[in-house]
Amino acid sequence: MVALLTASATGMLFVIAMLAIGWSVYFGPGPSAREGQATVVTLPSGAGVSAIGARLKAAGVIRSTDMFRAAVTLTGADRRLRAGEYEVPSRASLKTVLGLLVDGRVVRHFVTLPEGWSSAQAVDILMRTEVLTGEAPPVPPEGSLWPQTYEVMRGESRASVIRRMQTLGEEKLAALWAQRSPRTVARSPEEAVILASIVEKETGIASERPRVASVFSNRLRTGMRLESDPTIVYGITKGRPLGRGIRLSELRRETPWNTYLVDGLPPTPIANPGEEAIRAVLNPPQTNDLFFVADGTGGHVFARTYEEHLLNVARWRDIERRKAGLPPTAPAPATPETVPTAPGVPVEPPSGQAVITMQAPGTVTPSRPLRPATPANDDIAAAARAGGRGG
Repeated sequence: MVALLTASATGMLFVIAMLAIGWSVYFGPGPSAREGQATVVTLPSGAGVSAIGARLKAAGVIRSTDMFRAAVTLTGADRRLRAGEYEVPSRASLKTVLGLLVDGRVVRHFVTLPEGWSSAQAVDILMRTEVLTGEAPPVPPEGSLWPQTYEVMRGESRASVIRRMQTLGEEKLAALWAQRSPRTVARSPEEAVILASIVEKETGIASERPRVASVFSNRLRTGMRLESDPTIVYGITKGRPLGRGIRLSELRRETPWNTYLVDGLPPTPIANPGEEAIRAVLNPPQTNDLFFVADGTGGHVFARTYEEHLLNVARWRDIERRKAGLPPTAPAPATPETVPTAPGVPVEPPSGQAVITMQAPGTVTPSRPLRPATPANDDIAAAARAGGRGG
């Protein structure tokens, strides 16, 4: 009897000791981080409890895989552990670690492709995102990426993010194309993206996109050239910022994208337009606007006739002079060897080609060839744009 009592007491003491150890391991402080104040550990999808415990032990965030498995079993968390990337604080208890995994408090990483950025710039963004892997992917076709913020996982390849951007772009474009208005001049989804990319680059004000879209739509209907400065820049840089004003020689340079020299749309988009720009092109408001120029507030003022547009240009030039502290009779400021321009303001036509201008709403007539624009004749070349965006 005494022996039995002694054995029972010994067993109870052992159980109590084990519970005390388990309690201290479960609630007590865990290992210190090997570097810094936290340890980042990634748990792959589909991993079992043993594999997760082994990964946590290898990362140095738990002391024992056996205790981890026991804690998972006793708490019923075996089917609730979530994959992902976790940031485990230094000396976090096993209870804290288990709570992170059950609650799915993963580290989240995001990549944003802004509206109007080129595909080359998108690759730059991905290359600067350190959690992604892989070499620089080939620059995707311009206009094929959907601008928005994407959540990415550590270790995801840059090529896979590009594919996600393209897949979403195809889905979104198909949905928008199905909702197009009969007023759109776009004959295909591809043309819609090309025109929307120009609209996107011409104004940074969301509320102006529909009206800018109507200007370019009206020009295409009447046979006028688009004369958009961002198309000139794209022909020079292929989607990189120019970083300065456009030179007169660049206005005259023949590229497939120079809409001062080519009729209709350029062969490709000049950026990746956002949803609102595409929607504006596919559902443009009905206006007679053919021209627009900066208004001095960051936006633009629109005009139906060339004569009205020239008055708006003159007002903008006055604003430029006042901002530069110049007298009213002084030439408007311009960077040396550059020409400020605006849609619809004529530059020297190539080989004596006539420039089409609108004399009155609905009446199009060709004008005589113009003399070359020179630094002393900048007002003939046109007015500078506000905000560094636009023609």
